[in-house]
Amino acid sequence: MRLLNDLSRAMDTGDGMRTIGISEAEGPCALAIDVGSSSVRCLLYDRSGDQIAESEVQLAYTQRMTPGGGSESDPGELLDLVTRCIDGVAENTAFKNAPIAAVGMTSFWHGLMGIDRKGEPCTPVYMWSDKRSGDDALALANEVDVREVHQRTGCRVHSSYWPAKIRWLRRTQPETLARVQTWASVTDYLHQEFFGPLATSISMASGTGLLNGRTLDWDAGMLDALDLDPEQLPEIRDRSLAYEGLDEPFATRWPALANIPWFPAIGDGAAANVGAGCVGDDRIAMTIGTSAAMRLIVAEGDDRQPPSVLPHRVWRYRLDRDHQVLGGALSNGGNVTGWFASHLAQGDFEELTSAAARVEPDGHGLTVLPLLAGERSPSWHENATGTISGLRLSTTVGDLFRATLEATAYRMAAIYDDLRLLAAPDHEIHANGAAVLASPLWLQIIADTLDHQLDAVDAEAEASARGAALCALESLGVLSSLRDIDHEVSVSYFPEPDAHARYLAARDRQSALEAAISTISLDH
Repeated sequence: MRLLNDLSRAMDTGDGMRTIGISEAEGPCALAIDVGSSSVRCLLYDRSGDQIAESEVQLAYTQRMTPGGGSESDPGELLDLVTRCIDGVAENTAFKNAPIAAVGMTSFWHGLMGIDRKGEPCTPVYMWSDKRSGDDALALANEVDVREVHQRTGCRVHSSYWPAKIRWLRRTQPETLARVQTWASVTDYLHQEFFGPLATSISMASGTGLLNGRTLDWDAGMLDALDLDPEQLPEIRDRSLAYEGLDEPFATRWPALANIPWFPAIGDGAAANVGAGCVGDDRIAMTIGTSAAMRLIVAEGDDRQPPSVLPHRVWRYRLDRDHQVLGGALSNGGNVTGWFASHLAQGDFEELTSAAARVEPDGHGLTVLPLLAGERSPSWHENATGTISGLRLSTTVGDLFRATLEATAYRMAAIYDDLRLLAAPDHEIHANGAAVLASPLWLQIIADTLDHQLDAVDAEAEASARGAALCALESLGVLSSLRDIDHEVSVSYFPEPDAHARYLAARDRQSALEAAISTISLDH
């Protein structure tokens, strides 16, 4: 089988991150709350970042998809899921015996919701993948200096971010807009429910498209462009400034958590880097879950400074006041491979992977734009759709699936082309995320495409949740530096020169296809 040949260059390098029993845990411990785009989970970590066995509770939910590209979540449902997850963890033996000293939280970046004068949600959570504001993003881009906005805020003018969504709501739902007292992320709302005041972290604010990355305050230029008052946005605080003293009924419900620090939420991408041990310019994190991203965390004040001018295809978010998160994100990752599995193999991912592994690198004659969920990085086309060129009667399911895996790797390589210039010359790349860690074939394809060794973390390690817990412990002073966090690797994948050469030619074909159809499919 081709799969064995593809994976012969992979090397097992260790046992990965550990899951330990409560008797082995080294205190103090932290509870991590991870509000994801398809589930909520809570779990415990000790001071070494080891997950405590049988401490995890995970509850799934489904976003509501609407005509025209809408993608929404119910803030009340998310609050209920978080409280039920904490209830579940609080009932287990590990929780009752662990010396819990802090709570850390992480959540998806870019989600927007409105809160009324009574402190109640008056909109759903509009997810980053909600594309209904695409036309408003294009209109806004014609009214502002998009290059200067990118340099100031670190974000492109795009439907993923708050400005386009707020403009869309003003145009299409003025009655809803009139009810909004404050715009917030879902974790801002959760902190309000648990503690009273409404505030956001520098990290969560950095993913809105409204934070000035130079002043770390709301950007006056974008507020003016939206006719938005800064009083309509939450107070900004750094991640080290904790909340304490749970409000009722939660203080009675969780007495062990009532009077310990709860630290402000950080963006899931930043948390994933921390959890994967990727803090510093010598470690790039690559995550493929539902979507995909490559990120580099650079500390201000290090010998190698963050760039003064942000490359065109790179965004800049924040972990905190002192750490920039540089990178790019694809809207298409595991969602695309899942779509192919459900439509071509009745959900049998292993069958598809085996078929794809029998195909030589770029041996299918296909050129794919895997843009089923639209596009963010690298080209930021608002109305992108998927395209497959080169179909023949002889094309097989394995051809289609391998071409799609490769095509996604090419999009990732476009991000890496810029990001590698900002990283240390001898940098490592660490892979995490459920979708890619489930596919050794995909990991090898990416290593070959990037022409760089790819180190996969333990598939059982929840990088974002781990990162939230470790950030909380670092803020307590338990950890001296986030750079010191272990970044154990389970398997390494090494690039093969012949495959890399084939993929370079295939990337050129993909770029040519994108250019050829851009005026037809991507911008109309």
